[in-house]
Amino acid sequence: QMEDPIQLKEEGNKYFQASDYEKALQSYTQAIKLNKDKALQGVLYRNRAACFLKKEEYAKAASDASRAIDINASDIKALYRRSQALEKLGKLDQAFKDAQKCATLEPRNKNFQETLRRLGANIQEKVKPGEQCWIHRPGFSTDLRVQKMFEILLDENSDKEKREKAANNLIVLGREEAGAERIFQNNGVNLLLQLIETKNPELILAAVRTLSGMCTGHKARATAILHYLGIDNICMWMSVDNEEISLAVCNLLQTITDCLLGQGKEEHHGKEEALVLDTKKDLRMITMRLLDMLVSKKVSGQGRDRALNLLNKNIPRKDLKDHDNSRSIFVIDNGLKKILKVVGQIPEMPDCLPLTENTQLTASVLLNKLYDDLRCDPERDNYRLICEEYIKSKIDPQDMDKTLHAVQIVSGVLQGPFDLGNKLLGMKGVMEMMVALCGSEREIDQLVAVEALIHASTKLSRATFIITNGVTLLKEIYKKTKNEKIKIRALVGLCKLGSAGGTDYGLRQFAEGSTEKLAKQCRKWLCNTSIDARTRKWAVEGLSYLTLDADVKDDFVEDEPALKAMFDLAKASDKTILYSVASALVNCTNSYDTKELVPELVQLAKFSKQHVPEEHPKDKKDFVVKRVKRLLKAGVVSALACMVKADSAILTDQSKELIARVFLALCEDPKDRGTIVAQGGGKALIPLAVEGTDVGKIKASHALAKIAAISNPDIAFPGERVYEVVRPLVSLLNTERDGLQNYEALLGLTNFSGRSDKLRLKIVKEKALPDIENYMFENHDQLRQAATECMCNLVVNKEVQERFVADGNDRLKLVVLLCGEDDEKVQVAAAGALAMLTAAQKKLCSKMTQVTTQWLEILQRLCLHDNMEVQHRGLVIAFNLISSDKDLAKKLVESELLEILTYVGKQEDHPKKQHIINVARDCLTKCMDYELIKPLSQA
Repeated sequence: QMEDPIQLKEEGNKYFQASDYEKALQSYTQAIKLNKDKALQGVLYRNRAACFLKKEEYAKAASDASRAIDINASDIKALYRRSQALEKLGKLDQAFKDAQKCATLEPRNKNFQETLRRLGANIQEKVKPGEQCWIHRPGFSTDLRVQKMFEILLDENSDKEKREKAANNLIVLGREEAGAERIFQNNGVNLLLQLIETKNPELILAAVRTLSGMCTGHKARATAILHYLGIDNICMWMSVDNEEISLAVCNLLQTITDCLLGQGKEEHHGKEEALVLDTKKDLRMITMRLLDMLVSKKVSGQGRDRALNLLNKNIPRKDLKDHDNSRSIFVIDNGLKKILKVVGQIPEMPDCLPLTENTQLTASVLLNKLYDDLRCDPERDNYRLICEEYIKSKIDPQDMDKTLHAVQIVSGVLQGPFDLGNKLLGMKGVMEMMVALCGSEREIDQLVAVEALIHASTKLSRATFIITNGVTLLKEIYKKTKNEKIKIRALVGLCKLGSAGGTDYGLRQFAEGSTEKLAKQCRKWLCNTSIDARTRKWAVEGLSYLTLDADVKDDFVEDEPALKAMFDLAKASDKTILYSVASALVNCTNSYDTKELVPELVQLAKFSKQHVPEEHPKDKKDFVVKRVKRLLKAGVVSALACMVKADSAILTDQSKELIARVFLALCEDPKDRGTIVAQGGGKALIPLAVEGTDVGKIKASHALAKIAAISNPDIAFPGERVYEVVRPLVSLLNTERDGLQNYEALLGLTNFSGRSDKLRLKIVKEKALPDIENYMFENHDQLRQAATECMCNLVVNKEVQERFVADGNDRLKLVVLLCGEDDEKVQVAAAGALAMLTAAQKKLCSKMTQVTTQWLEILQRLCLHDNMEVQHRGLVIAFNLISSDKDLAKKLVESELLEILTYVGKQEDHPKKQHIINVARDCLTKCMDYELIKPLSQA
């Protein structure tokens, strides 16, 4: 008698094939008793179930198949055999579910499809009239939809349109919690993996996007999917040279990371709260793989960018109040050298890693964020020492290529944590090495060294050293080199040194000819599309310095091809180009800060024969306005809107401030504001007003106020966007802001408050009411008028009315007194506010008579006013007071107001004045109703 379970299984198989089911049953039973291997046990139960099916012992067949499924839930043969057994036992609903799982696991198996159709029809036949078949219940129909989608997607012969529709439906289903769970429970992750393995870009995108939806807001499911797919596979897919797929996989990994960090829309799903998931281990695993991607030659440039972006977004703390910077420390200890390796790459050298135009700048941004995330000097010293150690390992007098990498690393750090870069420049021999490389015969040495000198010259102390040692070399390089890439960099170096050196080291000292000639050369490079984009960007940086000259900026805006070429480069969203483009535009629009010259001091300087800088004729207002018009015509707003959309790692706060300055200059003429809105300027200004430097936020808010003051909010800021504009406008209601900013913000809020009660409530919630009231006291006529008009619109809101009703404030008194002002516009607004308040709140009618003794005199003046609009509002107030209380009406009848009402009411009908006459007659009618006066016929 055999005692080997495997041999017994083989023996049983032979008997089964020979249709000797009894002996096969004995062999499998004996093997089950002797076997200790779990996987084999499942196979044996499954095989014995087949024997019971042949012997028509269906209960035993179902039992054995269930045991096999307990061992392996995806055992498709066991599932199908249990389905067959259950069908024979009359348990059609259970049989259908097993058949459905089989069809989900193998969507193209026609046998399973036929079984499903047969079982479905049999079940439907047994349903009583009027009852709903359980197959059509929501959960079950979702399962069928999922199965059908996978069937279509995995069938190579499916119609293209059907596959696209199935892919889109699957993505949508994955975003719904119920759909995501059904996909997950029905072996969906495995099937999605199969779609990815087809190498069909459309199917890969559909699968990845579905997985992202399934992970969103569900930590346990996201963790399970991460482990099933494997971080190595995810990083491999993100490394492909397909931008759309790479981005989709990056979004998937970001979604998983958000779940592990407990961010995003986290929802609680049943028992998930009780699960203890080791997220730190998974996060470290993801971080290590991303760091490995940075230095792998197998990774595409786009894949490297994705890895850097994920590290930029998830490693540094988002809030410095959070003391835990352990993620940054971990990356510095385990990956700082890898980031430095990326920064030190030289694209022109053969051993360079695959890069995009943004890779090294994004790596510099990551270096900066990590450095800023450190909490104490010992942590910063450790960071510096790792950098110094790595740079020293690259410096080799015998190997110029290695040394070149060291210089490139220093150059990259200078574009990141600048203070650290300055310390690295202080390392022995680094500056001398940079200057020496400028004199090298090799063009690649010159290229790298010139770029390093440019980045090093930002600080005046370093620039002084370079001026002394490197300017002659840069001039020689500019004159002699025939390589356009080097020539343009040398020019930018001279421009930047001129800027850093100040007036004593002007541009003309460094370069032959005028700045116009140099700028013309930069414009030529900019428009030459045969030159690579990276080199053309240096031309823009050169122009950002040269446009400080009024003649240069005037010529530049006249050169439409050069402007359009610059705008096209700006849309590439590179950190350096964004700053350079914004700087050039600030210069062209004269939106930089200027110091006002005090006339007395100018005269004193002239008397002492000191140089007094005079305004260039082309910097006068007329020329600036013409340049703004040219820029608008060339499409500057669209370019700026694209720049604002750039990733936060690329769009720095300094760049945001410059863009905000340009927008404010563009909005100066009210006639241009419609064009700015139409080209996306209104939308682009909102994030600039919320994030960035304090100056940048104020400039952007002021530009928004200019647009809001005269534009239809529904067109300028459609949908919910209009509510985002309220806070920036309210921020300008501040004594630290100038009068024009206050005034235009009030105009914008007046416009908004006249649109809807929801907007009025938003203004109140932003705590604007006290500031608006303060401006109603302002001595400045326009500010007082704008604030009163704004309040006139706000009093329609019930919450504002309640504040007027509340005791212990002078709000109503202020409005009443403003009705007595000489300024007609203020009177119109104040009377309008008082008319609405007294109409809405009867309490305010009696309160009005108590706030000031002048109330009756003011009311009478309103009712006799020459301005019909003021007069109408005065009469409405009188009607409200009369209607509110008989005693108050009696007091008014006993005053001169009755004569005024009688005089107005007796006037002949007139189309222009009819509304006024009618209100006066209504007042008299009300008094007659009170029997305070008699009709003329009875008098």
